[in-house]
Amino acid sequence: MRTPRASSIPAPVDTDGLLRRIVSAVGRKIDDFAHHTPSRFAVIIFTSIILLWTTIYMLPISSADGTVTPFHEALFTAVSTICVTGLSVVDMATHWSGFGHFMVFLGMQVGAIGVLTLASIMGAIVTRRLGLRQKLVAASDSNALRTHAGPVSESQAVKLGDIGGILATVAISLVIIETFIALLIIPRLLIAGEPLWDAILDGFFWATSAFTNTGFMPTSTGIEPFATDAWMLACLATAVFLGSLGFPVIFALTRWVKTKQRISVHVKLTLSTTVLLFVLGAIAIYVLEGDNPATIGAQEPVFRPMTAGFMSAMTRSGGFSTIDLANADPATMLAMQMLMFVGGGSASTAGGIKVTTLAILFLAAFAEAKGVNDIQAFGRRIPNDVLRLAVSVTLWGATIVAVSSISLMHFASVPFDEALFEAISAFATCGLSTGLTGDLPEQGAYILSITMWLGRVGTVTMAAALASSEHKQLFRLPEERIIVG
Repeated sequence: MRTPRASSIPAPVDTDGLLRRIVSAVGRKIDDFAHHTPSRFAVIIFTSIILLWTTIYMLPISSADGTVTPFHEALFTAVSTICVTGLSVVDMATHWSGFGHFMVFLGMQVGAIGVLTLASIMGAIVTRRLGLRQKLVAASDSNALRTHAGPVSESQAVKLGDIGGILATVAISLVIIETFIALLIIPRLLIAGEPLWDAILDGFFWATSAFTNTGFMPTSTGIEPFATDAWMLACLATAVFLGSLGFPVIFALTRWVKTKQRISVHVKLTLSTTVLLFVLGAIAIYVLEGDNPATIGAQEPVFRPMTAGFMSAMTRSGGFSTIDLANADPATMLAMQMLMFVGGGSASTAGGIKVTTLAILFLAAFAEAKGVNDIQAFGRRIPNDVLRLAVSVTLWGATIVAVSSISLMHFASVPFDEALFEAISAFATCGLSTGLTGDLPEQGAYILSITMWLGRVGTVTMAAALASSEHKQLFRLPEERIIVG
């Protein structure tokens, strides 16, 4: 009798279990990559979000007339939104549909929080705890010195143990500050005649655009109806100022109010330099534009100091403008370019090389002039690696602006002064414009998109991402001094 042959039907495959194992393996790979190279992880995720928003903006549902937005316009808007810049090549108030405006609003929030910070917050929500790796990833988003391999001294503004508090500060401050500013703006919009629902939506849009230092405006009339409105301008300037301080500074000030814990040198330098630049900027703009009938000179004398102060605050990275910058004096434009290039505080919604970078450079110059070996501030010694980083950020920032300006002049046939202003505004993610951006050809839109991307990603993060690895040198070369100056 023949033995029955075994069935040739294969055993069923556990597809659910296989899928879970694949997802788990991919998750571990991503987690390891984010932990070991947070700078590259930031660049990849940041760019991916921009491309996602570009695709969304190109959808017919995103435009007011139901048509497909051209790629270069959608890309520029996506970069400007996620980089919280505020420059635009389309009329932001009329081009987008309600869905498009919502995506702009959401994109500003994502850009303000920061990609790695947002990833850490979401990870903490999902896992209900903030692990060491999530802390390291978030720390690299708030401190450029952590993008390099190797140990990092904890004698710095943002300690690893503070990351949980800073992440909470990011989420809470976004909600509280934006809501508070919106509640101050909504009654003013109602007085101006807006319907209740429109006033609520526009109020939150204004507040978000100001706190995130973006500068987008929800209405076609823009800020022109409020050019001499002290209440509205004060609300917007306050939101821009708070957003430009940086979340570590907000966290430190909140902790100081609660526990009277010592305020770090980083906080003191950020506050003092920001206030000093604001005052000097306001004085410069008032003096240079006070007799210009095409700008501040056309206003009543009582409003001129207010406009000068507001415009100085906007150079922090706010992007709102109550005067026509195309008619401003060239000296004023140069002063504003210098202020925009500096920008706001580190780990803030503002751009630029940051106020602490400028402060470190001047402190180093003062120390050299006095013959002191160490850079000192507020009774503390600042290590040399911070100075090296400040020099690197400034040099690469100037290089990016120079290349962008030259490219605009060549490919878009733009005059030097206008090209330089738009390039600095894009790099510093400021959003102030002479009106040139809206008239740029397609090549110019791509040039400014790249400039905004580099400005928001950060020169230090980008340099660390491009470096394949940190080579440890076990020897030192012979020293030889060169002539400098």
